[in-house]
Formats: sequence, structure tokens, C-alpha cells
Amino acid sequence: MAELTTLARPYARAAFEAANEADSLNAWSNAMRLTAVVVSEPSVKAALASPSLTGEEQASLVSDLCGDEITRQVQNFIRILAENKRISLMQEIVVLFEALKANQEKKVDVNVTTAFPLTDSIEDKLAKSLKEKLQRDVILHSEIDKSLIGGAIVRAGDLVIDGSVRGKLTKLAESMKS
Repeated sequence: MAELTTLARPYARAAFEAANEADSLNAWSNAMRLTAVVVSEPSVKAALASPSLTGEEQASLVSDLCGDEITRQVQNFIRILAENKRISLMQEIVVLFEALKANQEKKVDVNVTTAFPLTDSIEDKLAKSLKEKLQRDVILHSEIDKSLIGGAIVRAGDLVIDGSVRGKLTKLAESMKS
């Protein structure tokens, strides 16, 4: 996985820079996500893996399937990926592109896992607190995991805050073993 990310990073940066210069980050984002869905479709994936297809044919296949939903610039980007035999990296490229876009827009996706559903007021307080701490607009996603017993686990990029009862019990057990 780390190797794929390393290979995808320069392409994601190049796409981001092109989109940013053209002031079309959202359009590129939508087009690249569509392309990633198309490329990951099992029948398309099998066709793209065929050694008989040239890079130009691979790019044409993907561009034709995406239709008018992608711009000429995105089609050129797909052509470059196909010529360099990197079209299979599209999923990773999209993830990195979206991270660069979120960083540019000063936004961060935050995943909150709790044992019970959060009320709207608690979500608002949590979002405000995280906005101050991270100095970014927070997009909060919550999910329920009954195995946490209580508390919450907050994930924002590399930051993980484990305030769950299960996490605290695990730490207590580890400290008792030492």
C-alpha cells in the first residue's frame, strides 16, 4: 500500500496543481472520482489489464466510458497515466488529490466512533472544539460501535484521540502487566 501511495503521489500533485491553476478543483475532483469508479469496475479493470491494449487504447476506453463528465484536461491526465502504465493507481491518486484539496480549502474530515448516537448539540460542540484545535473547518462523520462500551474515538488524519472506555481499560490492563 505504501508503495502504491509513493507511485501515486507525483500524479496526484500534478493533477492538483493543474486543477488549482485552472481554478477548477471541484470539477477535477468530480471527474477524478468518476474515473476511479470506472477504472475499478471489474470488467474495465480486466480490460485495462490486457497486454494487447496500448496506452492510447486504455485512455480512450476510460475516456469513452466517462463520456462528457470529464474535461479535455482530465482526458489528457488519463492519457498520461495510461502511457506510463499507472492507470491502475487512480484510486490512490484520488485519495491523495482529495487530501491536497482539503488542505488547500482548510477542511478536514473527522471520524467519530461512539458506543451510542451523538446528539446534535454534542456534535456541534465537538466540531467547534476540533475546529479550534485543528484550525480547519471540520466535516464530522459519526459511526456507532457498541464494543466501545462508552466514550468516543476521534480520528482526524493522523490524529487519533481514544477516549473510549474500552481504550482506557486496555491501557489500564497494560499498565498492570508492567
